[in-house]
Amino acid sequence: MLSENRDPDRPAHPGGFLTSEAGKSDHRRAEHCVDFSVSVVLPAGGTGERTGLQTPKQYCSFLGRPLISYTVQAFERVSWIQSIVVVVAKESMDLMMDVIQRFQHRKVRVVQGGLTRHRSIWNGVLALGGEGEGESAAADRPKVVIIHDAVRPFVEEDFLYKIAMAAKEQGASGAIRPLVSTVIATTAEGYLDHSLERAKYRASEMPQGFTYDVIHQAYQRCTESDFEFGTECLHLALQYCGTNAKLIQGPPTLWKVTYKRDLAAAESMIKDSLSQSACIITGGSAHAVSLAAALQKAVGALNMELEVIPDLMGESSSYLLKEWNFIQVSVDCSCLSEVETLLRDLEAANRALLHPLVVIWVHLSCADEPSISGRKVEPDGIMELASASKLRNILLYGIQLRQSKDTERWERSVLKVAEISSTLIRERSPALVGQLLQA
Repeated sequence: MLSENRDPDRPAHPGGFLTSEAGKSDHRRAEHCVDFSVSVVLPAGGTGERTGLQTPKQYCSFLGRPLISYTVQAFERVSWIQSIVVVVAKESMDLMMDVIQRFQHRKVRVVQGGLTRHRSIWNGVLALGGEGEGESAAADRPKVVIIHDAVRPFVEEDFLYKIAMAAKEQGASGAIRPLVSTVIATTAEGYLDHSLERAKYRASEMPQGFTYDVIHQAYQRCTESDFEFGTECLHLALQYCGTNAKLIQGPPTLWKVTYKRDLAAAESMIKDSLSQSACIITGGSAHAVSLAAALQKAVGALNMELEVIPDLMGESSSYLLKEWNFIQVSVDCSCLSEVETLLRDLEAANRALLHPLVVIWVHLSCADEPSISGRKVEPDGIMELASASKLRNILLYGIQLRQSKDTERWERSVLKVAEISSTLIRERSPALVGQLLQA
């Protein structure tokens, strides 16, 4: 399968990647209204020659999960996308099916690809159209088809919405980015011929959107040479359907994992994104609420977002589906019942299925209740619970904190809890799982 030869610019940060709950809009965004059917084709048949690895890059894993799984999730969490066709090489069919089963991906169908990029995309389009499956299957074909690379995991719903709406209105749409290097032409002898004025040109990126009729007709009419050597779907729509695509400037997060170093960069950015938010559960205790407010103030300087809820009931239960970590505060309670309840809820929601999740148990001893404040937490209890949780991809840590009436000392302790929590969430150190740290 042919790959694009561009090396697009790299972002400093993946933006809001992995911040939406599965199948719903993120609570910080207005929900998009899409009143027509939209499906996705993900060509994933490349061999990854430029990475220099034996395993195709789309199946390379980090944080316990293959790259293509992150890309699939980026589309699955968008409620108005009805189906996803992943097009893979014949020898990778079983591998992709295993990925779908292990990570419980929904909306996904796997089809066999062709020898080139265009042949694989065409197979995906035919699968969406229900070719050869009768009139009922053909009636389910989408209004708009979004084509995206399997190795571009950093794509957000806001931009997908722009692509889908423009495709419906114009027949075709595509992402573009400014050129980061000047493009030159060389002579046969290897000398400079001429250069292009960079300001007049843009790099064509993914995703691209088409009405089903346009992309279907374009592939029906294109030549064998197009199938063999072409890579640009927008050009086919223009050449064979007369459809001039609406071009939309995309964010820098649309970059493509191309080289081996990109895998390390992608892992770092996903890890960084996962460590930017946590939800603190107070149980309704006044002491816990006070600590939570102090922690919110302290983590602001640590580039971390912290939200406070009393429990995971009612509307707050939506946090079980969001890409957040959790801090459970227990006041003067040496047992682990509250964190055990949280872990059961997370397991029931399959919350830690797609990537490691951090849960921090903060045991707060209040100085104004001496009758029980001196009671210590047994470290064996949290270690046993952490060992079982780790098998479910949940990393459990503990922090023991004693409240002080000395304001200055208390502020130092709160800051230490914030720093420890931020480090545990960011580093996700297996060596510290089950440890009861002191603050």
